[in-house]
Amino acid sequence: MNNTRSTLQSLSRSIGATLLAVVALPAMAVDLKTADGSWTFSIDGNVNVDYIWTSCESNTSAAAVDGGLTCTGTNSGSNVSNIGNGLLPAAFVLGVATTQNGIDIAGYLGLYPGIATNDGGSPNLQTNNRNGVSTNTALGTTGLDVRQVYMTFGNKTMGTFTLGRNIGLFGADAILNDMTLPGVGAPGSAASAAPSNTTLGGIGFGYIYTDWLAQIDYTTPDFSGFTVTLGIFDPLNSLTDDNAGYATAPKKAPGFHGKIAYKLAISDTTKLYVSVAGITQKQDYYYTLAVIPAGLPTTYDYTGDGVDIFARLDVQDFEVFGYYYHATGLGTTALFNFGAFGFGDTRGSSGYLAQATYKFGALKVGVQYGESRLDYANSADQVANPSLVANNRKGTLGLYYSLTDNLTLLAEGSDVKSKAQNGGSNTATTINAGAFFKF
Repeated sequence: MNNTRSTLQSLSRSIGATLLAVVALPAMAVDLKTADGSWTFSIDGNVNVDYIWTSCESNTSAAAVDGGLTCTGTNSGSNVSNIGNGLLPAAFVLGVATTQNGIDIAGYLGLYPGIATNDGGSPNLQTNNRNGVSTNTALGTTGLDVRQVYMTFGNKTMGTFTLGRNIGLFGADAILNDMTLPGVGAPGSAASAAPSNTTLGGIGFGYIYTDWLAQIDYTTPDFSGFTVTLGIFDPLNSLTDDNAGYATAPKKAPGFHGKIAYKLAISDTTKLYVSVAGITQKQDYYYTLAVIPAGLPTTYDYTGDGVDIFARLDVQDFEVFGYYYHATGLGTTALFNFGAFGFGDTRGSSGYLAQATYKFGALKVGVQYGESRLDYANSADQVANPSLVANNRKGTLGLYYSLTDNLTLLAEGSDVKSKAQNGGSNTATTINAGAFFKF
């Protein structure tokens, strides 16, 4: 049970607050041009706040689920209330753009403050000086997450290069189309005594978090609706997959990712979008002590691979999408989280997310269901980790009302279940209501 709670809170802090805000889409809210029109400066962003109430699994009935994403109660009760950001923190995205010698050039800086009290450093991995435990106390402040800084250059003929820290490719379409993006979805650390800046939304319930990566990518020009993006990224170290006495070795090669996307305007009111993305990266470890015990390897390694497919259909006010991924060595919820066992034996994982929304004038109603699964690496893994998570599931019903063009009032209800390989399971229910202001 303690492992479950620790995993839930740490994952929420480390990945829940690192998401591309919808305000970072190409349309800018404010554009300022120089007198000669050669430079454009822009700013856009959002502020969002929700009341989040969660009914957690009772501590007397909660099962141990290592990697589970449900919350568990304490001796004081099982209900938790919080006022905070949802899946997105607040955002202020600054941009500068120009065209020189026929090449479009732009740079962006994304600043993402939250409203949670987490003044211990990083808003996602913060601690304070009270026994090294994150708390939500008086005299604190929120943290600033600087996750996004990148440049682009190119044009319709040559394609576009993207260099810097930006959202990844694998899993990106799932999270960017997740209806809980302006809302809450799964509460994550919001159902704890020390909430971080954001909730989980649908992360870990049908898709692995795409993350923000230092990367160099190239996207081709549009060929009859098709575009291809290929790139390299700075390799990520594993969150969980190492052994005592071993250390993570410097990576010998970058990570690689790619994406093929297709857009088709069937009519003025009907549009189809399909994409396939992939990712691969190697992890390397070495023994750090001078004398290696008998039977242990000097070094070991494994490779994490993943592929996904996404399809969305828009018909007037109706939108539906489906998403599926399969991975080996990537783990679940976050990249390289529970991805391997022992000395590089990889675990398989998969998941799916289905969503449908319909607009009744200013009101959008949406339903969503997703599941992420994790398999054992081998029989030894099964013996050593009987409470390893088998799957995390979530269903969400959401209401999103556009009070104005830029202000949305919303309410959601979500049911979450985490199940262990040995059959133990936990459930939780979250209800939230709030406002999302986009500018």
